[in-house]
Amino acid sequence: MENVEVTGVVDQLFEESRIISVAKPPWVNREHRGKLERLILQIGRGKGNFSELDGIRRSIGCIGNNRFFLRREPMDEERFKKLIHEFSKTSADELYLTNYDDLDLLIRLAAYASSLEIEDIYMVVRIEDMNKVPPMEGVNIVVEADYNDENLKRLEALDYMHSALLLMEQKDYEEILRRGVRFPFDVYIDIIYPRTLMGLKLNPIELRRIDNPTSIKYSPCLSGTLTIAADGYALICPLMRKFIVGDAKKEGIRALLRKTRLKNFWRLTKDMVEGCSKCPFKYVCHDCRALEYQATGDLFGLEYCPLEL
Repeated sequence: MENVEVTGVVDQLFEESRIISVAKPPWVNREHRGKLERLILQIGRGKGNFSELDGIRRSIGCIGNNRFFLRREPMDEERFKKLIHEFSKTSADELYLTNYDDLDLLIRLAAYASSLEIEDIYMVVRIEDMNKVPPMEGVNIVVEADYNDENLKRLEALDYMHSALLLMEQKDYEEILRRGVRFPFDVYIDIIYPRTLMGLKLNPIELRRIDNPTSIKYSPCLSGTLTIAADGYALICPLMRKFIVGDAKKEGIRALLRKTRLKNFWRLTKDMVEGCSKCPFKYVCHDCRALEYQATGDLFGLEYCPLEL
């Protein structure tokens, strides 16, 4: 396997390039304490480039816009607002609004959340829709776009966006490292994974590297996260559609947080994954259970690890 050597020099490059996160959610280095930290609220079926039917192989697809099947009618606007209001009464501080069908509804819900003074509101908007999105007080607008020269020029002109979620192939990321590309805005790099390890040219150990002292006790990725899909099903992760923990059409945020299944997933550490449990790198290695599940059909699968023990 062709490795990409990442040293302290490249870490400095990331800082200078304003790269917030590579191939993992921005919260994986955050210390977790077994409490709610964020709500990811999906507004609709979605109209992103990646579909549940074909498999969503994005490394940060959890905060992006995708296309899902809804099992029943979506919640109405008032139910979304009620859940946002309940969330504002918790100690959590991050709200992600994503996977929209109706841009106007997304904007209204973001404005409503802002009126409740939620600390960090992230509205993830496809670049194709940004010409209809105004600057919004108290709302961090994250623009989702494929990595190419045309989109980079369009992004540079958006002086009111918070950051960009850039979807790219492995070769694009290698080019960024090689050329020392510096972005004029904050960036989350979303790597498109191949279907198997055989197609992965990057070093997955380096892509997964984290610094989180609580990874011994909590999942760096799942812990503190509650997802509510547009049809009301509460999930452990936006991409893990079969792992339902409750029904937000009938239950409020506090009731959902009492679910034992949700808390168990927050505590899903590498010690519980057989192939990872004896690995010396297990506590400094983030991995996406959603990607592994899509590749293997097994929640504890290990398709993308070259060091499987």
